[in-house]
Amino acid sequence: MAVRPAFHLAIPVDDLSRARAFYGGVLGLPEGRSADAWVDWDFHGHQVVTHVVAGARAEAGRNPVDGHDVPVPHFGLVLDVDGFHELAGRLRAAGTEFVIEPYRRFPGEPGEQWTMFLHDPAGNALEFKAFRDETQLFAK
Repeated sequence: MAVRPAFHLAIPVDDLSRARAFYGGVLGLPEGRSADAWVDWDFHGHQVVTHVVAGARAEAGRNPVDGHDVPVPHFGLVLDVDGFHELAGRLRAAGTEFVIEPYRRFPGEPGEQWTMFLHDPAGNALEFKAFRDETQLFAK
């Protein structure tokens, strides 16, 4: 797969210590620059910044996909299959409550993939997935 530009995403959190425990501890992301109200994370070569913002956040809604209600908005990564299962095990060991448990979606079809959805401690929805064949990422 071709090298892609890195993306930058800033997300709200209500507690930096809980964000550090989740993004740094559970997900194992290296911490970059930080200040009293934000932390940069190396999200596998992409920059995700957790900014402290007061007040609760809610999902905009849910979208039915493959018999599941997918939280919107969400963000995440496309991992390799071994990395996906390793992360799923780490999340389970940390007691993560999944919005959608890890499972194989679209078996035998273009775009066959493993996927899982969860929330960070501030309620931001994340999806991690792994394609059987990553060249099928945009297959129709």
